[in-house]
Amino acid sequence: MTGFGRATVEMPNRKITVEIKSLNSKQLDMSMRVPPIYREKELELRNRIGVRLERGKVEVSVYRESTGADEGVTLNLSMLAGYKRQIMQMSQELGLPEPADWYSVLLRMPDVTHSDSVPTLSEEESEALFKATDMAVDALMDYRRAEGEKLEAFFGVRIEKISSLLEIVPTFEAERIARIKTRITDNLSKISVAEYDRGRLEQEMIFYIEKLDINEEKQRLGQHLSYFMETMDGHHGQGKKLGFISQEMGREINTLGSKSNHAELQRLVVKMKDELEQIKEQVLNVM
Repeated sequence: MTGFGRATVEMPNRKITVEIKSLNSKQLDMSMRVPPIYREKELELRNRIGVRLERGKVEVSVYRESTGADEGVTLNLSMLAGYKRQIMQMSQELGLPEPADWYSVLLRMPDVTHSDSVPTLSEEESEALFKATDMAVDALMDYRRAEGEKLEAFFGVRIEKISSLLEIVPTFEAERIARIKTRITDNLSKISVAEYDRGRLEQEMIFYIEKLDINEEKQRLGQHLSYFMETMDGHHGQGKKLGFISQEMGREINTLGSKSNHAELQRLVVKMKDELEQIKEQVLNVM
């Protein structure tokens, strides 16, 4: 969901620039900074942007710059003269030098310009504002698409690595079961008892080994991996679903680790978790 877009539309005496920045968020959270003259269009701008971006913490900044002479704007000469007298008086009383550039100092003073008319938003400028907004959104969406292509490749590599690790698991299963049986019988041989029911022992051992069986976990994890890829290849707006699938993958991997009872399997599980954590970090950036 991260992205940035910027666009400028120029009119004969005006330049309108729109900047949009988007960061990760579970829903759409938009803040806007617009010149006062555009306030009447703010709600329409929000709807126009929100319907396309859908999600993200979005910051919108609109700048309005004059590129020509503004009609009806005059300098308040009496106020400028008053400012100058006061500055000269301050200079004498405080022993400070007078400004080297009177123009830059005086023109920054408040209320030194006066407009005979109240600015109104024309239809032409409204259209230019919406055009700049649409262009900025287009630029941000292009940014998002480029990031999405990188993420798709990234997820594909991570999923493939987990799948490869899952394919190695069966190579240790026969040895794993044999070790569990050996450990149980060795521990029993150390107990000084007259005799025990070997049939009951076999039943308990089978029950214990069944509790440590990981076939279901392997099958479900494989299904989740395939479902993740299928979802990623579908239509946009699947970020939340990918997050849910990655959580389910994590549950199966954790169960594999808790049932493994084998050092090599534990190492495989750790590697799977490392790949999955990288997926979880980046899946937050998916629409």
